Parts: sequence; structure tokens; C-alpha cells
Amino acid sequence: MSEQVTGAQSLIQSLEAAGAENIFGIPGGAILPAYDPLMDSSIRHILVRHEQGAGHAAQGYAAASGKVGVCMATSGPGATNLVTPLADAHMDSVPMVAITGQVGATLIGTDAFQEADIRGITMPITKHNFLVKDPAEIPRTIAEAFHIAATGRPGPVLVDVAKSALQSMTTYTWPTELQLPGYRPVTRPHSKQIREAARLILAARRPVLYVGGGVVRARAARELRVLAELTGMPVVTTLMARGAFPDSHAQHLGMPGMHGTVAAVAGLQKSDLIISLGARFDDRVTGNLDSFAPGALVIHADIDPAEIGKNRHADVPIVGDCREVISDLVVALKAEADAGHTGDYEAWVEFLAGVKKKYALGYDQPSDGTLAPQYVLERLGQIAGPEAIYAAGVGQHQMWAAQFIGYEQPNHWLNSGGLGTMGYSVPAAMGAKVACPDSTVWAIDGDGCFQMTNQELATCAINDIPIKVAIINNESLGMVRQWQTLFYNERYSNTDLHSKRIPDFVKLAEAYGCVGLACESPEAVDATIEKAMEIDDAPVVVDFRVHRDAMVWPMVAAGTSNDDIKYARDLAPKYEVEDDWEVRNA
Repeated sequence: MSEQVTGAQSLIQSLEAAGAENIFGIPGGAILPAYDPLMDSSIRHILVRHEQGAGHAAQGYAAASGKVGVCMATSGPGATNLVTPLADAHMDSVPMVAITGQVGATLIGTDAFQEADIRGITMPITKHNFLVKDPAEIPRTIAEAFHIAATGRPGPVLVDVAKSALQSMTTYTWPTELQLPGYRPVTRPHSKQIREAARLILAARRPVLYVGGGVVRARAARELRVLAELTGMPVVTTLMARGAFPDSHAQHLGMPGMHGTVAAVAGLQKSDLIISLGARFDDRVTGNLDSFAPGALVIHADIDPAEIGKNRHADVPIVGDCREVISDLVVALKAEADAGHTGDYEAWVEFLAGVKKKYALGYDQPSDGTLAPQYVLERLGQIAGPEAIYAAGVGQHQMWAAQFIGYEQPNHWLNSGGLGTMGYSVPAAMGAKVACPDSTVWAIDGDGCFQMTNQELATCAINDIPIKVAIINNESLGMVRQWQTLFYNERYSNTDLHSKRIPDFVKLAEAYGCVGLACESPEAVDATIEKAMEIDDAPVVVDFRVHRDAMVWPMVAAGTSNDDIKYARDLAPKYEVEDDWEVRNA
């Protein structure tokens, strides 16, 4: 006979059974019953300082480890503070379960104290969500939530539990099988589509592997490398896919898109075949869709059928898990190679290698001797190395971190890609450090982003989570200021943060129980980073006081064609292929 427990005990036992090892959260009235059995649980609960921090920490934990991240909040404002991380996880396909308390079942709909319809609010930004009023449904709901979050296209699932269900008595039984008749994600690709894709790859003269975050989520980096090296095709990795293919690899052209490399942008624009793997033809990659890669056929592989053909027609649509798709493509292409059929891309590869060399990423050192932000991140990447995990905020520092740090393996670059959430970095780094305690974890933040969630430094200090924070402090909302410089006649409306004076980031770090360091000269950069790397028993915050007017280049202005990419201000690269290029290399 099953033991009688409270709904709250059933919830915690269910979370244990689902494999939760860490929860980031804050208690409050409606969720309070669950916090009592949590005291006796094997689950480590980390008390954050804001629910947004709990959500981003769960994201960072999931992105670094591949496990489902878990956060917990109370009803009303506690739950609504999770909206931003839920939307962020939804956009970037991060597996996450959010547990929220809700007012008692009889009070739902009465505008009770701290009531909010969090299920209705989050319906568009979760993969699925539940409202549990019957305590008997708690184990099954938690099992389903974790399964849905982690399978198919990963994403966030919210479980809203009425306080009355937590307080009621029930029996705990963990389900032995799940009944989800409407949920059947396709993971195995159709063999006919694989054969057709292989045919197009062999017929192409200018193919490009366009690699998105789906390859990282599918744990398909090893398979991708096999495919790339088997064919010799050039590779571009999106912002979400940095590290899916090694930056040091000769076939890698870098990141495409608005602030991508000229070689990656040119490769896509001039291609005759795009093999899209776990990417979604996002506007930040394509620029003006009408002028994107006008001569290219498209093979589009994605686990989410809704993404295929959404923005760009797919000539060969392939629904399936990226690891399965790539593995099947490798088998098909090896069979063709054994029969003497291989692609001829030599001239194309040589052309792009020339573009890559001519338009290598670079930056100008400020003439006044101040600190170039790109130099800071270049040195940070070289000193901390590719084994470190880097979690970036959003803005100029995010783009510089994507450009100037070398990524050699997946799950070592975490950022808010689709939603572009300022404040992501510090709590995400905290979550990543909890998931990977033996790894060095750097939060790369701007002075604007940092001031949105830096209270989680207290969480890190108290819970022995020694992350390291590099603040790229240009006293500004830097990316907005860059746009004001370029498009608004240098009218800097409300982008000056005065953050080299207020607050004093070194004192702020020390007030939070962290080590605070400052650096404002190029000569001091290496020593400062090395000092931060030596400290392992406390969080470290480094205030890098950088040149204010540095800009992110290359750049494709929003809504314009990728053909209009600028390599530096007022300078467009001449990467046009000669009219007879195809003829000469036929």
C-alpha cells in the first residue's frame, strides 16, 4: 500500500525521481509548503536574490550540462519574474522546468492575494505548461514536464501547482510509463530525404554547412566534424552554435550574420547550396530575406518541423534530430564516395580561404592609449583557454566575445541569442558553475547588463560558487550608442551610464563578498586576468575600463542586404565574385 504524503512531499519526491539535483529559487506564500520537505531532500536548493536570476541560472545549468535546469518561485510576482527567462529559454531551445506556486484551487479566478494566471501568461513562451489542482496528478505531471522539456526540440515547461494541492494528502506513485499521445517528436530522418540531400551535395559547386544551435543541443559536434572533413565543405556557425565546430579548423569561416565574418557572410551569399543543420534562418543571419543567398538551393534539417520553410523555402526538408541526420548523411556520402562519386569544391574553398585571409577579424587600438575591449576579450580567451566556459550578456561585449574568443568545443559558449536578454550573464554563469564545478566559468558582461542582475553575486559568494566576471565597462549602453553614432547623428539620448564613477564596481564586488579588481591600461590586462584566474575560493569581478567609442565590425545594418556588409565604418569590402568565376572553375 502506498504511503500517505502531502502534495508538497509528493512534489519533492517527484523532482528527485525526475533527476533534479539542483534547484534555483525563492520561497513565498503559495510555494511555501514545498520548501518544508525540500529541507530533507537530496536536492540542493540555491536561494537566489531575484526570480529572474533563478530562471537564468537554470538556463546556464542546462546549457552547460545538457541536463534539465530547474527553478522554483511563488505565485503572482514570483512567477511573473520568471517570464523573461522562460521566453529566453523558449527562443534558444533550453531544457528547463519551472515550478510555481499558485493560490488555492478555490481562490483561482478571484483576484486573490498574489494571484496571476501564469499559465495563460506563459502559454506563448513555453513548450508546454500545466496547472495542477489535484495532488494525485503531481508525479505524472512532473514526469511529463521533464520528458517534454528534454526531448524533441528542447524547451521550457512550467508546472503551476495550487497551494491547496501542496497541502492536501495524497499517495505518491512515480509513473512507469507516460501517456502523451499527442507528443511524438520525429528524431529519425526519412531515408528518401537523406538520399536527395546527398545528391544535391554531390552536384553542388559552392556548398556551405550552415550550423545552428540545434547541433549543440543534439550533441552532434563529433558527427558534424566527420561530415565536414569527409566532404571538405566550408562551415559557418551561428551565434548559438559557437563551438559546435572548432574555430581553429581550416574549413571554418566563422560566424555569419549581422556581426559575422566577411568570409561567412560571403560564403552564404555566393553559395549554390546551403545545408542548414539546426538553424532557423533568423533575421540576424539572413539580413533582408529577399536578397539572402539568391542562388542557393536549401537543404533544411531541423527537429522542429515548424521551422522548416518558415523563413526560407526548403528544397529538401528533413525533419529529425541533427545527430541522426548528420550520421545518416555521412553514411550516404561514404557510400557514394566508395562508388567513386565525390563533390568538387576545390575552387570554392580556395576562393573563400582568400576572402577569410583578406578580411580577417581585426580592430584598431585606440590612439589615446586607452583599452580596446576587443583586446581584453582576445587575451581573456587566450589566458583562460578553450576549456573555460564563457557566459555573455547582450550587446557589444557579446559580439566581441563571440568574435575574439576561440571556441573549440560545444557547451562552452552560453548567451541569450534569440531574445537578447540583458542581465543573462551573471546568473547563467552561476548555473553553469553549479553544473560544472571543476570548470573555470567567466561571465562576460557590459556595465549595463551587469547592473540588472549583479545581486546574484551574493548568491555566488554565500553558496561557494566562484564564478569570474569580466565587466567590459564603456560607461554606456554600448550597442545602442553604436546605432546612435551610425544612424542618429551622434545624438546620444539616454545611453550614458556614468558607470566609471557610479557605482564603483570594485567596491560593489567587495560589498557582495567577492574579490574586486580594476584594469584600464593594455599593459595591465594579462596580469589582471592571471590574478583573477588564480583566485578559486571566491567570485571575482574585474572592471575593465575600456575605450568608449569602440564599435563592433563587420556589420550588416538591420533590414539591409548581407551584400551591404561593412568591414569597418564607411568601408564596404569588395568580395564580389567575378562574373566569370563559375566559368573559369567549371
